[in-house]
Amino acid sequence: MYPVTITSARVGLREFTPDDVDALTAIYGDPEVTEHMSFEPRSREQVEATITAVTGAAQAVPRTEYSLAAVRPDGDLIAFARLAVDTQHPGQSSGQIGFALRADQWGQGLGGDVVRLLLRLGFDELGLYRVWGARSPLNEASARVMGRLGMVEEGRIRGHLKVRGRWRDSVVHSILAPEWRRPGADDSRPSSGA
Repeated sequence: MYPVTITSARVGLREFTPDDVDALTAIYGDPEVTEHMSFEPRSREQVEATITAVTGAAQAVPRTEYSLAAVRPDGDLIAFARLAVDTQHPGQSSGQIGFALRADQWGQGLGGDVVRLLLRLGFDELGLYRVWGARSPLNEASARVMGRLGMVEEGRIRGHLKVRGRWRDSVVHSILAPEWRRPGADDSRPSSGA
C-alpha cells in the first residue's frame, strides 16, 4: 500500500519526504527523546540516511515497512511512527509498532493518537491479526499509552537489546484484532484516508 495517508482530528500519518530531514533530526537528535530507544541520538547525516532508507522501503512490493511521519493538521512533523509486518513467518499476520514523539509534544495525548493510527493501519487497512510493541522497562509513558489503547502487557524479554554498551530488557505489549474490533473499544475512530 503506497502512499499511506491516515488521519484523525489531531494527527495524521503520511509518507516521509527528503524535506523532513530537519524536522526528524529534532526528534532523533534529542537525547531526551532517545533515552529509552534502542539507539543513541542521531546526527543530521544519520537522519538523512534513515529517510532515504524508509522512502526506499516504502516502494517495496510487497511492502513490509511502514515508517511514516506523524504530523499535526498544520503539517508540523511531531513524531516518527513505524509498523513492521512480520515476514519471518509466512502466512502469519503480525506486525510490530514503534514511535518517537518530539519532546515538546509530550503530555498532550498525542502519543496515543499516533499509536491509535498505527493500530488502524495494521488492523483496518492491512488486516493483521496481532500488533505488538516493545518498550524499555523504564519507559512508563509508553506503557500508559499502550495500556490505554487496550494493548496487554505480555512479559519481559531479558537481555533483549544492547544499548549504550549495556544489555537491556524489553517489555512486550500486544493487542489482537478481536480486541481492537470489540464494540465500544474505540468509537472515536474516524474513517481512514489510506
